[in-house]
Amino acid sequence: MKKVLREILNTSLYLLGVLCIVYLVIHFVGQRTQVQGHSMEPTLSTEDNLIVDKLSYRFHDPERFDIIVFPFLKEEETFYIKRIIGLPGETVQIDEEGNIYVDGEVLEESYGKEVIANPGRAYEPVRLGKNEYFVLGDNRNNSVDGRDPSVGNIKRENIIGRAWLRIWPLDQFGFIRHR
Repeated sequence: MKKVLREILNTSLYLLGVLCIVYLVIHFVGQRTQVQGHSMEPTLSTEDNLIVDKLSYRFHDPERFDIIVFPFLKEEETFYIKRIIGLPGETVQIDEEGNIYVDGEVLEESYGKEVIANPGRAYEPVRLGKNEYFVLGDNRNNSVDGRDPSVGNIKRENIIGRAWLRIWPLDQFGFIRHR
């Protein structure tokens, strides 16, 4: 009887330890998320399953062109995946030809699927605060992003993490290229 109780206690402690480790990993290191929609095509497609790195931004700030995950604050349990274009303290503007300007200089980038047709609120200069980022989807004309007032500037504390690894579909398994 003593041996059975000891075995039950050992198994219970083992399972408790595993659950604690899983909890810590999910809340502080990484989590799985699924892409819904076409706003990040061709980089990411709908139904792609990703692992989001939640740890690295504890040691360094997000960088331009990082693909980040953040909550859509107007709808619970909704998360957006977008690319950082503007960094804290910068001014972002998009002209009628679809050119992106950061602090008055044309941004050299090749992530946009097509030329931006609607600059949205970025038609006027958007000045980013101390801890704010400006984001765009790669599918520029099929993305609700920083150009839309419902998304606006993304505060640093709202960034959940950085898209790190695509785990599904298996034929596209691999690390996400940010630059």
